[in-house]
Amino acid sequence: MLRVFFITIGILAVVCLGGFIVYNVAYGLGEAAGYDQGYSSGQDVGYSSGELEGYDEGYISGEEDGYTEGYNSGKTDGYDEGVEAGLGHGYTLRDPTYQEAVLFIEQDKTSENTYIEGTYECRHFAADVCNNAEEDGFRCAYVAIDFRDGGHAIVAFNTLDEGLVYFEAITDERVRLVVGERYYQCVEPRAGYYYVAPSYDDTIRNILVIW
Repeated sequence: MLRVFFITIGILAVVCLGGFIVYNVAYGLGEAAGYDQGYSSGQDVGYSSGELEGYDEGYISGEEDGYTEGYNSGKTDGYDEGVEAGLGHGYTLRDPTYQEAVLFIEQDKTSENTYIEGTYECRHFAADVCNNAEEDGFRCAYVAIDFRDGGHAIVAFNTLDEGLVYFEAITDERVRLVVGERYYQCVEPRAGYYYVAPSYDDTIRNILVIW
């Protein structure tokens, strides 16, 4: 009986040892396979998540930096171009004193141009005087006058000391416009000159000052 007992114990020991060995082998194989699969799965998920988060963060950061740089660059270029394009207009101009206006009119060469019926008339003289005044930094108005028969164009300055003053663009003479009066009577002729009434009715009906 004792011999059988020991044999039985020996068989159980061998079986247990074999099972333990098989368990360890299976455990190792399972652990390795699980690790590989888990690593692969984790890498895929982590890569996708990291790529998405990195893209979002990079896009937002890039957009903000790009917008800021673009805005600053565009503002600078736009300001420079606007100053160049607007030179001689708007806030770059100023109203002259009366003496400055008179001096400008005396020195301006527009009155030396030749009057050509239908080609270079009063409106062209007035436009050229306005452009020349702006080049000198003065604000100058184009003035359209409505007569009973036809019309006329001259210029004006809003002087700092004498207010709004009008000048003939063709002859450089000062004009004191009054609605209802004959235009030729409103012109202050140069010394030694005088005007006679024109053949048409130049009574002033309306005055339009365009800045």
